[in-house]
Amino acid sequence: MGDIYSQKNNSMFVVITGAGGFIGKNLVCQLEALDGVEIFQCSRDATEKSLADNIAKADYIIHLAGVNRPDDDKEFDEVNAGFTRKVCELARQTGKTIPIFFSSSTQAGNGTAYGTSKLEAEAILRDYAHATDSAVRIYRLPGVMGKWCRPNYNSVVATFCYNISHGLPVRVDDEEKVITLNYIDDLSEDISSVISGISRLPNGCHFSEIEPLYEISLKSLVKTLEGFRDGRRNLHIDSVGTGLKRALYATYISYLEEEDFSYPLKSHTDSRGRFVEFLKTVDSGQFSFLSAKPGVTRGKHYHHTKTEKFLVVQGEACFRFRQLLTNKYHEVTVSADNPVVVESIPGWAHDITNTGSSELIVLLWSSEVFDKDSPDTTPKEIE
Repeated sequence: MGDIYSQKNNSMFVVITGAGGFIGKNLVCQLEALDGVEIFQCSRDATEKSLADNIAKADYIIHLAGVNRPDDDKEFDEVNAGFTRKVCELARQTGKTIPIFFSSSTQAGNGTAYGTSKLEAEAILRDYAHATDSAVRIYRLPGVMGKWCRPNYNSVVATFCYNISHGLPVRVDDEEKVITLNYIDDLSEDISSVISGISRLPNGCHFSEIEPLYEISLKSLVKTLEGFRDGRRNLHIDSVGTGLKRALYATYISYLEEEDFSYPLKSHTDSRGRFVEFLKTVDSGQFSFLSAKPGVTRGKHYHHTKTEKFLVVQGEACFRFRQLLTNKYHEVTVSADNPVVVESIPGWAHDITNTGSSELIVLLWSSEVFDKDSPDTTPKEIE
C-alpha cells in the first residue's frame, strides 16, 4: 500500500489515550483548532466498550496513556504494555489500517521496570504494524517541557519553573548534570501536521525523533529561570525569541499565578511629564515611553553612537534636529492620527515639543540599554 495520510479539510476522528495528561492536554488543544477534527479523549475511567466503539470509528490513534511512578511496579506491565496490547487488539478487530502515534521514552530498554514496559509496548506496536500494514510512529521522548506539565512529579523543568516563579527554593544535587529536552509544541505540531494533511505518515513502524533536541545543564537551567524571574524587577529580558530560551520562557511564564500576570514599573516624573522604562534586551537596546505636557520640550541632547526611534501614540509633536558640524536644521511634525517613526541620528542634536493641547505620549526604542556611567547623551540646545 502507499503512504497513509489525511486529506486537508476532510473529517477526521482521532482517539487520544491519556488525553488528560500533560502531552494529551496540549495535543487536544492543537487538534481542536483544526477544521473537521473530532476527538475522543480516552480517560482512565473509559469503559472497554466505549474505547472499542470509538476505535472502530478512528482514523488515527494517539496512544499517550502510561504510568511512570506507580505504587506497584506491576502497573508498568499492566498499563504501559497491557493497555497498549488492548489498543492494538481493538484496532485489529476493526479490519482497518489505523495509524497509531505512540509516546515512548528514551528510557525504553534501560533495564528498569519502566524501561522494560516501554520496550515491550514498542514490540507490540511493531507487531501490529506488520500484521495490519498500518502506519506506526514511535516517539522515544526525552524530558518534555511546556505548559501544564505537573510540577514536583517527574519533570525537573516543571518543578524548577513552579518553585522559582512562586519564590520557593530549588534543590540541585549535581549542577553540571546535562538534561535533554523536547518542547511540547514541537511534538504537537509534528502529529497535527499529519492529521491536517501537511505531512505524510509512511506505512510500517518507524521511530521518530522530535527536532530540535535541546540540552542544558541544571546550573544553566536554574540561572536562566532566575533571570526570567528577576527580569520583572530589573526589566532585563533574555533572548527569548528562538530556540531553547524561547521554549523555556514560555514554559516558565505558564506557571505564574493570575495575580502575577501584571507587575508595576517605576515612573520618573517631573514638571515636564513622565519617563518610564519598559524592557531592556540583551543586545537590541531598550523600550520606554515618555510624556510631555502641552508646550513642553524634551530631549535637547545628541548621541555619538546611540540611536532612538520615536512613535507618537497620543497627541501632536514637533521633532527638531541640528547637525553638529554644519549647523544644518531639520524638523518633523507628527501626530498620533498618522503613525510615523522618527529616528534620532548620531551627530545631530534633537528635541521634541508637545505642539498639541493634550498630554503627549511617545513610545521610545533606544539601540542601547542606558548606562549611567557611559550614557552617550550630551546636552545641546536647538537654537
